Amino acid sequence: MTVLDNRTVLRFAFWGIPLSLGVMGLKMLAWWVTGSVALLSDGLESTVNVIAAVIAYAMIGYAAKPADASHPFGHHKAEYFSAVIEGVLIVVAALTILWEAIPAMTAPVLIEAPVLGLAINLSAGVINAIWACLLIRAGTRHRSPALSADGHHILSDVVTSAGVLVGLVLALATGYAILDPLLAVVVAGNILFQGWKVISRSIDGLMDRAVPAEEEEAIKRAIATNASGSLGVHDLKTRQAGPATFVDFHMVVPEAMPVGEAHDICDRIEDAIRAVQPGARIAIHVEPEGEKAHGVRVKTAAPRV
Repeated sequence: MTVLDNRTVLRFAFWGIPLSLGVMGLKMLAWWVTGSVALLSDGLESTVNVIAAVIAYAMIGYAAKPADASHPFGHHKAEYFSAVIEGVLIVVAALTILWEAIPAMTAPVLIEAPVLGLAINLSAGVINAIWACLLIRAGTRHRSPALSADGHHILSDVVTSAGVLVGLVLALATGYAILDPLLAVVVAGNILFQGWKVISRSIDGLMDRAVPAEEEEAIKRAIATNASGSLGVHDLKTRQAGPATFVDFHMVVPEAMPVGEAHDICDRIEDAIRAVQPGARIAIHVEPEGEKAHGVRVKTAAPRV
């Protein structure tokens, strides 16, 4: 990730804080004018968005720090911690909603000022939908796990808000007040599911997951196309650490090949990989012909991956 990319991601993370505060305020206002438990549950989920936005901003800033003696591979994985914390907060919000909703099921009450309350909540949902799309797009483009997690979480909040609005309209139309707290329980279940997805994706990243299959194929093509002069490539490994991609493999060359010539091949391959995987960190282990790899003698007629 370039300096410009870092600034862009950090800017998105920063503006997420005031925006999430504004949306939370709108949703709590909608609850205040209606007394709806379902709208309260929607507002409580938005409090998580505020905390998550602050954590994301802090972690993205830390992840952008350059490598140092203590962290020679950089601080990229800090973003995954942000996403894990956000997932935990989502679960806490869901449990809080259940705490409010289950007792309300014993004495359900129809909401007050429904038109005003629903209009306020709808406006908050529209703002969230636009912001979620922007975050997901930016997170994907700049390979930021924290932005992507925040965007997907807010998108789940939009789905929740839509469900709440539909449910409350049905409650008003049918007169069944029980639909209000019942809907809050359904919302809590959805939030728990979303929280689990955020946590599992983040843990996967912390476990050094390989790049997606299509990206690995692009890396293989880049190597195969630019490895002329070598005898073959093996043991290709990739891993992702937030926005950073690490590529590691062994390259076999003729035993008599000069070091400078082997180095030129490595430079050519590295440039090709970075063309399809910008900013990739690449390690190439050069082996002489006949070197054993995992007990198998490597000797190929043409470069292969």
